[in-house]
Amino acid sequence: METSRRTVLATTAAAGLTAAVAGTSYASAGRTPTKELFGKLADGTKVYRWSLANGGTRMKVLSYGGIVQSLELPDRRGRYTNVSLGYDTIEAYTAGTTFFGALIGRYGNRIAKGRFTLDGKTHQLSVNDGENSLHGGAKGFDTRVWDVEPFTDSTGVGLVLRYVSVDGEMGYPGTLRVKVTYTLTARGDWRIDYAATTDKATVVNLTNHTYYNLAGEGSGGIYDHELALAAARFTPTDAGLIPTGELAKVAGTPFDFRRAKTVGEDIRVSHEQLVTAKGFDHNWVLDKGITQRPEHFATLRDPESGRAMKIATTEPGVQFYSGNFLDGTLSGPSGRTYRQGDGLCLETQHFPDSPNQPTFPSTVLRPGETYRSSTVHGFSAR
Repeated sequence: METSRRTVLATTAAAGLTAAVAGTSYASAGRTPTKELFGKLADGTKVYRWSLANGGTRMKVLSYGGIVQSLELPDRRGRYTNVSLGYDTIEAYTAGTTFFGALIGRYGNRIAKGRFTLDGKTHQLSVNDGENSLHGGAKGFDTRVWDVEPFTDSTGVGLVLRYVSVDGEMGYPGTLRVKVTYTLTARGDWRIDYAATTDKATVVNLTNHTYYNLAGEGSGGIYDHELALAAARFTPTDAGLIPTGELAKVAGTPFDFRRAKTVGEDIRVSHEQLVTAKGFDHNWVLDKGITQRPEHFATLRDPESGRAMKIATTEPGVQFYSGNFLDGTLSGPSGRTYRQGDGLCLETQHFPDSPNQPTFPSTVLRPGETYRSSTVHGFSAR
């Protein structure tokens, strides 16, 4: 989801991949992640890049925005490539509006007209997507420098990222203390655990905005990727991509991914919702609902490389975005430009505009409560 468009305990996870870790630019499997200077912001603030590896999965993460700059996976022959879209300089990230790989908050997705009312008080948020607020506003969590602490323990190898969002930041009430843990497990799973507390009633909806292309970053389109989503309903939107409040059935529509099909199979069908969003850019209502532990809901596979990703979450929804607004003006570390459909996002979440939709699952967090959400990505190749 870009500027042009677009909780709950956890413990265990989904299936992963066991493969040997190769290369010398990453921390060895099971060892503490390493860091290097990636660049500096305009005000001189240093941005670091952390490298970690475990169970056959390699990852590079920036302290700026908690951005996953690189996610390397082997194909069926054991050949590694980066499967996430991104940039190779901090200047490109600070100038960009695509949210490549970033932590998103305080509120993932859109809030209509940048306003919501809570306990009788109306709050005006930062508006950065037409008349709406998207992904926390003009300076959301994706633009903040996070405190990062590496770890190696019985759960795997990872990073703990912390950020304090002060009362009134981007218009949101309450000081929000956020902790996000990225873990690479011994199986090679990438697990994300979100937690937050507040000193005033507020709304929270955290997610990650990685764009995937399992054939490799810069390799071309994802329309031949096969996708399955365990969701019998989705939330249709208006012209501004704000949910109408309806929970529509996917049966008989291009939005039916209950059986795996290619992303491109129905993307050019003349359907009002596809025309409005220029492709898929919608929230699917997961059949499992909110769960205490991450439950599997999605499988994405690239037939050519054999790479596959299974996703499990505690969240009730997922935003599937098919890279509709990538327009060839941006290029990644491969040196190749990103065009429409060159990557896709599967952003686990509560539903868009939930603060203004009384029938949607609540995103309200109050003092004394802890927001918790978990998502697990399991990788394989065959």
